[in-house]
Parts: sequence; structure tokens; C-alpha cells
Amino acid sequence: MANDNARDTDRVWELVKKIGFAMLVTRDGDKLRARPMSAYLDRDANTIYFLTDARRHKDEEIARNPSINLSFADAGSQKYVSLTGTAVVSNDRAKIKELFSTPAKAWWDSAEDPNIRVLKITPDDAEFWDSPGTVISYVKMAAAAVTNTRPDIGENRKVSL
Repeated sequence: MANDNARDTDRVWELVKKIGFAMLVTRDGDKLRARPMSAYLDRDANTIYFLTDARRHKDEEIARNPSINLSFADAGSQKYVSLTGTAVVSNDRAKIKELFSTPAKAWWDSAEDPNIRVLKITPDDAEFWDSPGTVISYVKMAAAAVTNTRPDIGENRKVSL
């Protein structure tokens, strides 16, 4: 059982690294808000970082309710990960400089921009769907429809992080 959880945890981190971008979901009062974000992983610390802009509403939403969801999707490969966790926003300038890279340059001129903040996510658990790919999945779904059975189109696991 412990080996299964370790294997599944490894797979979650592999998929998250491969996909790289997530939809960050926060609460805005009674509504859920999602936006795409570029992830920076620190598996050893069980942490996912994002750079965010203080002029946007994410920071305020997280301050009111730090519970978040991250949804990673590679539709072409039929691989998906949904993570729940807790978010904290900080103005850690050293971490901002460490994380500042090409994706960040699309939004800010330099790591010195005073509007950049670090969003630190500590994941609690995850669920992943790991399919053999679109073509194989479609063939298995067609075969299942013809034989009136359920298709086996990959692994689906819940993982405690």
C-alpha cells in the first residue's frame, strides 16, 4: 500500500512537471474563479510556486479564502491532475528573483517589478487521470460501445500529498 501511494505520488509530480501550466481556482465570494498560471515545482518541499501580480484580484481572494484548486491538463495525451491545497501570497523578493524566467517576462519587464508576488501552494491531495493517449482511448471506447462494456482507458487515482 505504501509503495502504491509512493508510486502514485511520483506520478502526480511527473504529470504536473510535464504539463507545466495549471488553472488556478480561487473563491471570489460565492463564485469560483480560474486563470492559467505557469507552475514552478519544488517537490522536496511539497510546494508549487507561481508568480502573480499584486494588481490582480487573486491575492485578495486568497487572503479571504486560502483553499485553492490547481487543474493541470494535457488533453492531447489525455493526462490530467487536480490538486487541492492552501495558498499563501508573499513579497519574497529573493524567491521572485529565483523564479523569474522566460514565462514571467511575458508579464513583467524584470524581477525588480514591485507588483510581482510569489504564490506558494502547499498541496494536500491530488487526483490524476493517466490515459494511454487519445487514439488508443477512442479505440477502447468504441470497442466498449460495441461490446456493451466499460472501457479501460488508463489509471485514475486519488493521492494524499
